[in-house]
Amino acid sequence: QVQLVESGGGLVQPGGSLRLSCVASGINFSIYRMGWYRQAPGKQRELVATISSDSTTNYADSVKGRFAISTNRAKNTVYLQMNSLQPEDTAVYYCTVRLLRGGFYDYWGQGTQVTVSS
Repeated sequence: QVQLVESGGGLVQPGGSLRLSCVASGINFSIYRMGWYRQAPGKQRELVATISSDSTTNYADSVKGRFAISTNRAKNTVYLQMNSLQPEDTAVYYCTVRLLRGGFYDYWGQGTQVTVSS
């Protein structure tokens, strides 16, 4: 059974940094892509960043230049380094993995809260 466990969320002041981690376990098929989404109160879940098996990255315009996604494939772990955080970055951040097993299958973590406030 695929499980994703996020860590690293918390409270940070504007301009601060956080690093999120997500460890995927129970992976028995090829990982096509890993990534992060977020959902703020009253808003839809939105893409933050993804990284594909060929290391291609994709970022939301709102985080370009501030956030960086990376992986440790040997550990099935994906990271999100978040710098210059702003109050509008406050949200629950969800880790996701897309597996390739005939078709694509998406799995989600339970989320980690990031709050940016003074």
